[in-house]
Amino acid sequence: MSRICAITGKRPTRGRRIHRKGQSKISGGIGTHVTKAVKRWFKPNVQRVRVRLANGSIKRMWVSAKALKAGKVEKVV
Repeated sequence: MSRICAITGKRPTRGRRIHRKGQSKISGGIGTHVTKAVKRWFKPNVQRVRVRLANGSIKRMWVSAKALKAGKVEKVV
């Protein structure tokens, strides 16, 4: 099962890590230049926790740390 938050819907997204070369203008250089853009995944901080549902049952699900801190789910210890 993919790591998607059951509450907020957060999921991994694609992006790029940009490599720059050169000395910045503020440091006395001629400026930085992009030499490469490498594809990568940005993964959300999701954790598998036991959650008490509205009907009283307990279920394990992937929940983001942001949803846990906001109190959107009731965590069962």
